[in-house]
Amino acid sequence: MSAESTEHAISTEAIEDQDESQPEVLDSEVNPEKGASASRLEEEGDVAADYLEELLDIADIDGDIDIEVRSGRTYISIVAEEESAGLENLVGTDGEVLEALQELTRLAVLSATENRSRLVLDINGYRSERAGELQKIADDAVASVKESGEAVALAPMSAYERKIVHDAVAELGFVSESEGEGADRHIVVSAD
Repeated sequence: MSAESTEHAISTEAIEDQDESQPEVLDSEVNPEKGASASRLEEEGDVAADYLEELLDIADIDGDIDIEVRSGRTYISIVAEEESAGLENLVGTDGEVLEALQELTRLAVLSATENRSRLVLDINGYRSERAGELQKIADDAVASVKESGEAVALAPMSAYERKIVHDAVAELGFVSESEGEGADRHIVVSAD
């Protein structure tokens, strides 16, 4: 690894912590000379799409790349008109390959733009399907806390998934906190 790439390397833990706990600050708020945040996010999306397009070409996998900017984040989706085993392989078991590919894409954006990225990558709608599952997990945890009065610890999950669960639990009027470190980081749901 060159000194330049070492300089630009960031840890997954730092990205996860930023995703979950830090309020979003637009570049234009920190440095007005940087211009509108929307243009930075569009550039981020273009760099990410180029990176992913090249990856799909190398792997000889068919897929269309859609870019959307919303809520201060870039969302990249890779979809195929027909069932594609290649795209399913890019999701992997429990989304593990998807998470790794998202981190590689974020690093490609960092390398090209010198800006950390919070982009979200989805493949074949995996994340939207998973969001429904996470809502059910949150509902079940809240029901268990209501019934027993005891706090409920959930299985470890990514920062993005924890954020979805935290929001769902808060919407139901309960409290959730992340505990643990690294791959063992999980949510504990309680009444107070």
